[in-house]
Amino acid sequence: MAIDQWLLKQHQSGYPPTLRFYTWKPTAISLGYHQRKYSQDWQNLIWKGEQIDLVRRPTGGRAVLHHGDLTYAVVASGLSGSRIEVYKIICEFLIQGWHNLGVELHYGIAGRGYINNPNCFGTATGADLVTVDGHKLIGSAQLRRGDAILQHGSMRLKPDKELFKKVFGEDLFDGVRLEKDLEIERIITVLVDAARDCFGVEFEQKALSEDEWEEILGIIKSQYD
Repeated sequence: MAIDQWLLKQHQSGYPPTLRFYTWKPTAISLGYHQRKYSQDWQNLIWKGEQIDLVRRPTGGRAVLHHGDLTYAVVASGLSGSRIEVYKIICEFLIQGWHNLGVELHYGIAGRGYINNPNCFGTATGADLVTVDGHKLIGSAQLRRGDAILQHGSMRLKPDKELFKKVFGEDLFDGVRLEKDLEIERIITVLVDAARDCFGVEFEQKALSEDEWEEILGIIKSQYD
């Protein structure tokens, strides 16, 4: 997520808008930027012989368990409207893409009481996307810096029920039943195509240079100094 933070900073300096997808290794829990309510046991959680990383996002919201999920990030500017209105502009490609994959999504309706739940996937607000059965598939969060916006979120694809209960102390809903052959690569391809159609843009795939990696590592180092 330091890459997402760096991309936002670069966009403020003229770097093009960005659409990014990534997975996590090792397993991690990301905390919202202002989140203070969470189990202290998360500091030393072990899963299958590996310690679970505990990191803090540059965006708000509550804890997300990153295991069997796919994270997306959008960095853009020039989007007018309220926070929820901008969410809906950006989320359109997610709704359209998952529709093309056979999954219908709509926005959650949870009220302010959601802040008392440390688990992001425990409730669904107007910034989140749920299935017709009410199961939350995508939780998202935003960070604004002037006219520039970072929105990223987790798509819960193949969660582990045992690990989920170990972290949050509650059972995990069965959630979305995806096709067995629905691989992450196909999901990404369909979502990129949907973003191209929704935003009317063409994407150029680009890797980070060694100098850019050094800048990103500097962000990480500064957060722990």
